Amino acid sequence: MEAFRIIGGKPLVGTVRVCAAKNAVLPILAACMLLHEPVTLNGCPYLSDVENMLSLLCALGCRTRREGKTIQIDPKGADGCVMPEALSSALRSSIFMLGPVLARNGMADFAYPGGCEIGARPIDLHLQGLRKLGAHIEEKHGRIRCEGKLRGAHIHLDYPSVGATENILMAALCAEGTTVLSNAAREPEVNDLANFLRTCGGRIEGVGTGTLTIHNSVLHGCTYAPVPDRITAGTLLIGAAMTGGRVTVADAVPEHLLALTEKLKEAGCQVLCDESGVTASRTGKLLPISRLETAPFPGFPTDLQAPMTALLTQAVGTSLMQEKVFENRMLHVPELKKLGADITVQGNSAIVSGGRPLYGAEVTAKDLRAGAALCLAGLCAQGETIVKNVRLIDRGYARFEEILKSLGTDIERIERND
Repeated sequence: MEAFRIIGGKPLVGTVRVCAAKNAVLPILAACMLLHEPVTLNGCPYLSDVENMLSLLCALGCRTRREGKTIQIDPKGADGCVMPEALSSALRSSIFMLGPVLARNGMADFAYPGGCEIGARPIDLHLQGLRKLGAHIEEKHGRIRCEGKLRGAHIHLDYPSVGATENILMAALCAEGTTVLSNAAREPEVNDLANFLRTCGGRIEGVGTGTLTIHNSVLHGCTYAPVPDRITAGTLLIGAAMTGGRVTVADAVPEHLLALTEKLKEAGCQVLCDESGVTASRTGKLLPISRLETAPFPGFPTDLQAPMTALLTQAVGTSLMQEKVFENRMLHVPELKKLGADITVQGNSAIVSGGRPLYGAEVTAKDLRAGAALCLAGLCAQGETIVKNVRLIDRGYARFEEILKSLGTDIERIERND
């Protein structure tokens, strides 16, 4: 088992560029199943989730090729309808394939998706949307079987689910007629999927709003660069603020990070957004944040809740962090407490009494973003911190230790026998 060994005490300083967002690349890869011509995607990160999605595409009949950060997909022979259970259990985003495979081949037989255990994350909104498009769906023995010809419909989501929005959007492009999807998610990665599909000839109106109008479209191949990863960018900006350093993320999109940068300012940090990217720095004390809650975009992203909770352990005073998106996303708190953090969890809220020193210890990543938070805490801790189970971090941060090392920190990947 691999782990990170971190020696704390060095600030994050420097300029970095981040790869394309994992949460943009994965649904775009799934959308390739709608096409019959090759696609080239630039800037794609080396992540276990991305590689698993490529394996899934191959299992369904696509031909894929990676050269560095460029991925080529040829979906011409993608007539597969049954997804291997092993790939599904390893990849939450396998659910994105349901709509495209059904739309392309008239049938899809999938196992329930896996991924990080951060909450129930039911797929009922995905299935409800596909049913409204005309799909007949059976759920039996841990598998989902969808059949039928799709037709446009008016669909309202009870909650602006990112995954459901993306699944319905992809399927609707091949449905007869026009689909209107209201209360759609507005996350940048949703907009990026829509922009990719429009580049392929998709007729989609209302991108960036809560209502999408999707017309039946004839799609073609293209070359596309998915949007930069705002979560990786945000994690590094939080790290700069937490360690008293200065980091510029050269290709970050300021509008995608506004909820974070405003909270960093509230915590006493300096934030600069210009043509060079987004820069965060801190010279004085970190200030507590009276109340911070996660919410769908443009609210504070749930994927930055754990790193931000780590930051608040260094703010002098008491802060309140409320998780409003997932019900089981405080798994980092017991591990942060091993480092000396003073945090009390009440339901989905964390009361952080900050300003106390952290001390190196052995901790374990319980999910992807929790693992990143522990790495940031280790950068502030006195002595040596060992972060175990880094395979979870590898699901969403491409060569995270190399990025942190390039910014002047003392971190290395090691082998462990436990």
